[in-house]
Amino acid sequence: MTLRGKILVLMVAVAVLAGLAAASVLHAAGRENRKNQTRADGPPVTAGTVSLAPGARPRIVFRSMAWGPHRDELASVAADDPAGPRIASGVKCLRFYAAGGTGICLRAEHGTLQDSYRAVVLDAGLKERAHYSLPGIPTRARVSPSGRWAAWTVFVGGDSYAGTNFSTRTAVLDTRTGQLTASLEDFTAYLNGSEHHAPDTNFWGVTFAADDRHFYATMATGGRTYLVRGDLASRTVTSLHANVECPSLSPDGTRIVYKKRVPGLPADAPWRLYALDLATLRETPLAEPRSVDDQVVWQDDRTVTYALAGDYGTDLYTVPADGTGKPRRLLTAGLAPAYPR
Repeated sequence: MTLRGKILVLMVAVAVLAGLAAASVLHAAGRENRKNQTRADGPPVTAGTVSLAPGARPRIVFRSMAWGPHRDELASVAADDPAGPRIASGVKCLRFYAAGGTGICLRAEHGTLQDSYRAVVLDAGLKERAHYSLPGIPTRARVSPSGRWAAWTVFVGGDSYAGTNFSTRTAVLDTRTGQLTASLEDFTAYLNGSEHHAPDTNFWGVTFAADDRHFYATMATGGRTYLVRGDLASRTVTSLHANVECPSLSPDGTRIVYKKRVPGLPADAPWRLYALDLATLRETPLAEPRSVDDQVVWQDDRTVTYALAGDYGTDLYTVPADGTGKPRRLLTAGLAPAYPR
């Protein structure tokens, strides 16, 4: 055989081996994906009807992270039996919240070249009422107690709150009229008593009061974060307290639980949960010793729920909001809970 023939045979052999290797990798990846879609070692999930309306038996609605055909779907479980069977809705969300019979679902729309994102307003039966394009990656969502107002936050630069190299956009929607404020940066901000203007200002983590006028949120500027109180009528936000992120207002409107950066903690896990009395601005550390990167949800006036990393992505935990007790796992493989009221 000539030298040219030997080289040709070698090139064909290399191409065949490369093809076999690629096929092996794809087969293994497909097998792993099929295994994850069908594995049955997580909480039991079955298809059914999920409602955001209050029922005779209180339920938790959340994003189910259990592997299988219903992963990432909104699921429902009895609040008094959170380890019990889950009912999956078929509606997939990355972030979710609901109140007053209204839900907000932040979801990915998978495209040919890249994903896009949208905020979808849901009725009590999880039917779409309206949707809005999002300018970035979804991270927070909230609905006012009456269901009239919805808010969401996305990352438009960066993808984590742990560092400082990120930018957010927070929108507020009147679900009755469809009027959308695309960015809270359009509101007039007051910091420490003076009108504030700075190009580095970011907002995130809205939580609504029951009066359908006021809300609280985080404002970041100058390398610091602040709790601000917003007024939807006057379109203003006013600073109240420093070092507050992702606030969540108690059902009775008297306290806020939030994540606070604590000096000395690792840069990638810098937070601890605290409660703030709005009348006195007195802080109380909660009994959760781990770093929580979440906007907690109030289970009732005494207890908050939040997500921490788990075997399926995240699990949900609860802890008393007064600094007593200790955290306990509420359910495995869950994220973004809501307690329909």
